[in-house]
Amino acid sequence: MAPLPFWQLLLGLICVLVVGHVLSWWAWRALAFSGPWVGRGITGMAHRRKALAWLQRRAPATTRFMGARLTVERFSGLPLTLIAGLAVYLVFLGAGLLEDLFEGEELVQFDQHVNNALGVLREPTFLKLIAGITSLANLETLIAITIVATGFLWAHRRFAYIPGLLLTVIGSQTLTYIGKYAIARDRPDFLTFASASTPSFPSGHATGAIAVYGFIIYAIARDIPGVRRRFELAYWGCALIAAIAASRAILSVHFASDIAAGLLVGGFWLLSGFALTEYLRQRADMPGR
Repeated sequence: MAPLPFWQLLLGLICVLVVGHVLSWWAWRALAFSGPWVGRGITGMAHRRKALAWLQRRAPATTRFMGARLTVERFSGLPLTLIAGLAVYLVFLGAGLLEDLFEGEELVQFDQHVNNALGVLREPTFLKLIAGITSLANLETLIAITIVATGFLWAHRRFAYIPGLLLTVIGSQTLTYIGKYAIARDRPDFLTFASASTPSFPSGHATGAIAVYGFIIYAIARDIPGVRRRFELAYWGCALIAAIAASRAILSVHFASDIAAGLLVGGFWLLSGFALTEYLRQRADMPGR
């Protein structure tokens, strides 16, 4: 499939970013408006519903436990419950992806179809731009960024973030390379100037991008004021992660399922880093500590 001209590809990329920015801002505002209302509604149900009042009388311990898991007043309540639920969901998605990889030809055919369809993006000048994007998640780059981020967190006395960052990075990279050599999936045909020597599944660039950049986005956005500034940071950071992940398929060094698996692995460890950091922050804020 012949590639499109560079100017069309660049214009298309800009349009995707602009449209995505508008839609994401609308969704962000809707979530910011409805989130507190939903949270108060959930935590207040035990006091308004007769059935839950009856349960409170018959099973007070269970009711207290559920109330503690659903409260929005502290991280160990509803926020941790949602993070744990999402982490479990990512595990199930990853297990399903592995099952499809080993037991069915549909995923292999889908990967090959996507790889062929991306031929329209493999224009030489555009590939140079994509290569620059993918280099932002090379192992050496990620190690350097992690060291610098750790130094900044230490210098600003944000010690509670450092264990979460290290857990996210070390956990995601360890599981990724275990998966690579345990599964030992062959790479796609190298259709561009890019190549790689390690096995294909999962994508280390995708894993590292969401783990490292995702945690840095969280660490910065966690304490900066202003909804708009948090949104801009989150949107452009997520756009960078998505661009790095997509670059691996465009360069034909990974299949689409490799990238999806990498994002799942990185996302799981990113959530684990969030949970550890918020737990340490909560402990640091406890009276008497």
